[in-house]
Amino acid sequence: MSGNQSYYVPESSIWPIVGSIGMLLLFFGFGTLLVNQSNGDPTTTAWVLFTVGALTLIYMIVGWLRDVINESRSGLYDAQMDRSFRQGMAWFIFSEVAFFAALFGALFYIRVFAVPWLGGEGAKGAANMLWEGFEAQWPLINNPDNSAFKGPDSVIGAWGLPLLNTVLLVTSSITLTLSHKALMHDKRKPAINWLALTVLLGVVFLFFQVEEYIEAYAHLNLTLDSGIYGSLFFLMTGFHGLHVLLGGIILSVILVRLIKGHFSSHDHFGYEAGAWYWHFVDVVWIILFIFVYVV
Repeated sequence: MSGNQSYYVPESSIWPIVGSIGMLLLFFGFGTLLVNQSNGDPTTTAWVLFTVGALTLIYMIVGWLRDVINESRSGLYDAQMDRSFRQGMAWFIFSEVAFFAALFGALFYIRVFAVPWLGGEGAKGAANMLWEGFEAQWPLINNPDNSAFKGPDSVIGAWGLPLLNTVLLVTSSITLTLSHKALMHDKRKPAINWLALTVLLGVVFLFFQVEEYIEAYAHLNLTLDSGIYGSLFFLMTGFHGLHVLLGGIILSVILVRLIKGHFSSHDHFGYEAGAWYWHFVDVVWIILFIFVYVV
């Protein structure tokens, strides 16, 4: 980079195309798994696609992070690059907001419009024509055609594991803030300890979410095939869990970098970006807890 340049332009990178291929394989394999599960077909090919896609994404993440860290440690970034990173992270989180807004929009549409229509309310009410005696209530335990699409026997109560997981994530936001404050005051050891506790809380959250899914499948007949409630429940909580996993990976990388002596009290946007993402995931969970479990 010459002395006249004020903005670092990185070399050509293979990571965007590698990531695109990984995402394609991962989601194609995942979608095939869901279809095959419903049809009772063998899933070997789907598992292979899913696994190869996941490994490709891991390879991309490790390689891309390595390159960005090396560029940062080499002093190639300036104030303009920092602003670009901040804008890019802000737009990325905005895209995540739009993604979850679509999921919550589907939930509200079904609860406010579709289910009442099936129960016979309004001009579009269909109960008398299609499903006589159907009772429109949420959660939808008895589907309109329960013989073809059997609903769950019961649903997950809000005041057990979901409440515990809410406490865990809210606490993790507090510990992450304490870690950030410590780093801003150049207190590295407390910053490391609080961040390690944040990652641990995220791991415990995922553990209890797996326990919740086992309970749903094994004892409540609450599955992806349990009508619209089962589909929405696992779609929304599952994607959120995926975001917790991704956030935990990001914070784990930040933790390793802190231990290695990276970042300073005034130059640590990589840390801040991970913190932004984690706080966003926590806020989404609080909204999800209210509208999926409580209301």
